[in-house]
Amino acid sequence: MVTTIGWQINGETTYALEGSIFTGGSIIQWLRDGLGIIKSSSEVEALASKVPDNGGVYLVPALTGLGAPHWDQYARGTILGLTRGSNASHIARAALEGIAYQTNDVLKAMQEDLGSPIKELRVDGGASVDDLLMQFQADILGIPVFRSAIAETTALGATYLAGLAVGFWKDINEIKEQKLVSKCFNRELDTNSIDLLLKGWNKALTKAQNWIEPEN
Repeated sequence: MVTTIGWQINGETTYALEGSIFTGGSIIQWLRDGLGIIKSSSEVEALASKVPDNGGVYLVPALTGLGAPHWDQYARGTILGLTRGSNASHIARAALEGIAYQTNDVLKAMQEDLGSPIKELRVDGGASVDDLLMQFQADILGIPVFRSAIAETTALGATYLAGLAVGFWKDINEIKEQKLVSKCFNRELDTNSIDLLLKGWNKALTKAQNWIEPEN
């Protein structure tokens, strides 16, 4: 993990752990621009929902290597488990699942660094509007996933800090009371299925790692 400064209020600095994932939601752009199986990013959920599961297909989105917690610049993207029955929907679903698997890897590493379990995940950004992805994320993590009512919470955070500075909000406790959650996702998939999915992901991950030979 990477340590970073979260914010500073009244001279008190709050630090955070940052898990840098090189290719997350941008894998959906690749499905659009590279493979051409969707015309816009908003179509990926509908395409992925045409199949009940990934059909044994795994997509490791290491298009520019792997970030946290693997830090492998020599990894490359892979699509594994293809059969004659595989189609664009399986690939789209595997791409979405690849985002969730990477997040799971990061949170596991964070828990080890913190020495305590993470009890919930709060999400925002473009990918968070995808119900299928958010439900799968909750299934894999086994903790509640709360989707923000405001997609761009980075901008919201800057607004909160500005409001504090000019006295619009009395203190940080007043801001904490404003929990803008649009939806909560909870685990629905059984643990045996999750164990099998994670086993497949880890197997696919090993195939993607160290794909490029280091230059001497």
